[in-house]
Amino acid sequence: MKLFRPAIKISAFVMLLWGSVMLLPILASLRDWDEAQDYLWSALTCYALAALLFRISAGPLQHMQPRALFMITAFNWVLLCLTGTFPFLYSSLEISFTDALFETVSGVTTTGASIFADYSEIPRGVLLWRSLMQFIGGIGVIIVAVAILPSLKVGGMRLFRSESSEWSQLESGRIGKIATNIMAVYVLTNFACVLAYRWFGMNWFDAINHALTTVSTGGLSTYPDSFAHFSSTHLELVASVFMVLGACPFLLIVLSVMHRNPLLLFKDTQVRLLLALILLNTLLVALWRANASPDANFADLLESTLFNIISIMTTTGFASEDYTLWGSFPLVVFFYLMFAGGCSGSTTGGVKLFRFQLLGIFMREHIHSALHPGVSYSRRYNDRPIHEDVLVSALAYFFFVIITWSICASLLAATGLDFVTSTTGAVSALMNVGPGFGDVIGPVDNFGSLPDAAKYVLAAAMMLGRLEYLALVIIFTPEFWKW
Repeated sequence: MKLFRPAIKISAFVMLLWGSVMLLPILASLRDWDEAQDYLWSALTCYALAALLFRISAGPLQHMQPRALFMITAFNWVLLCLTGTFPFLYSSLEISFTDALFETVSGVTTTGASIFADYSEIPRGVLLWRSLMQFIGGIGVIIVAVAILPSLKVGGMRLFRSESSEWSQLESGRIGKIATNIMAVYVLTNFACVLAYRWFGMNWFDAINHALTTVSTGGLSTYPDSFAHFSSTHLELVASVFMVLGACPFLLIVLSVMHRNPLLLFKDTQVRLLLALILLNTLLVALWRANASPDANFADLLESTLFNIISIMTTTGFASEDYTLWGSFPLVVFFYLMFAGGCSGSTTGGVKLFRFQLLGIFMREHIHSALHPGVSYSRRYNDRPIHEDVLVSALAYFFFVIITWSICASLLAATGLDFVTSTTGAVSALMNVGPGFGDVIGPVDNFGSLPDAAKYVLAAAMMLGRLEYLALVIIFTPEFWKW
């Protein structure tokens, strides 16, 4: 109980917040009291659970060790996914628990995969709830990346404990202030996105929902064909800007605002690599498409390519058209970009760009050491030294990516899915992208037709990817439970 008490006590506060968020869809259901009651009952269930958790975890909290932080992270995210099913189960949709859980996990982990095909039957409150889950999941990911993962040495995240002044502020006990600033910037960015969408033609309901799922790089839409429904270049450009913002380190955005120096953000090597990869891949794919369709307008090809490249690379999952029809080269580019993700401390999934940069540093050092065995080299990232444990944990992360991808793809194939669906579905779930490739789970399709066993595999993969693998896997090791 000593190990569980901190997680249970904190989860009680989380359930109070979660229940309060469940009341918000009532605003979209004011004309239908029967539907509004669904969210009221959902909230009351969360409040009752919070009271029970407070009762179980009575007593003061002592200093928490890393073991307790692992438990807090895993326990709360799993609890959010389980209780997030309430609005679906209480609603008139009459969907199974499996489908409700899949949709909830997809929302909370900001993956954006959906089991729904006919959106006309989904109540407006449920549509808003899906977007709110991604909004909460987005800020939750940032706070976990800022306050917890660096302390747990997960996947090289310890690199950011001393990278710049904001991390030293965290170590000085100023987590609350930093978290408040991050949440303020996050909310204001969403508000600006709502206004931009409204200005360029969306109605208020669509603008709010799409803003909540754009900055969080979640990708759930209020229409089954996503941005193709609007056929608007302006809206796609707005989405592109805010998806890129969601893929940037929010701590650096906060610092840029505090110091009134926008250039501070672009001094970060992750941000520069993010922008360079977006521009390079957009140009390459657009040129490929122009060569394949000489009569097409190149400006239109460039814009649609930019939108979809950004959507995949930032693991958002919006689509303006079926990019699987563009040809083999674009498909290969999209597949690789599914692994990329954005920057550390952003809302994106994926491997994160800094880990690829660390791997590049390690490979360069290995080559130099082979050529000059007696020479030592200085490891630096963003003009900061890189310790050995950071490289080791980053390499361990890559190992987990490969192993879990192989296992998930094999399990999906065992449920009867074809090779393309199994391999790309596993990548999409682990990297929190959303759509996969093929005729079953492509950008214009959905996950509703998959067998229940495959949905559970994908839900587990989404959780693994969102919690950076080790933060969830480690609690199942015998060493974790040894005192």
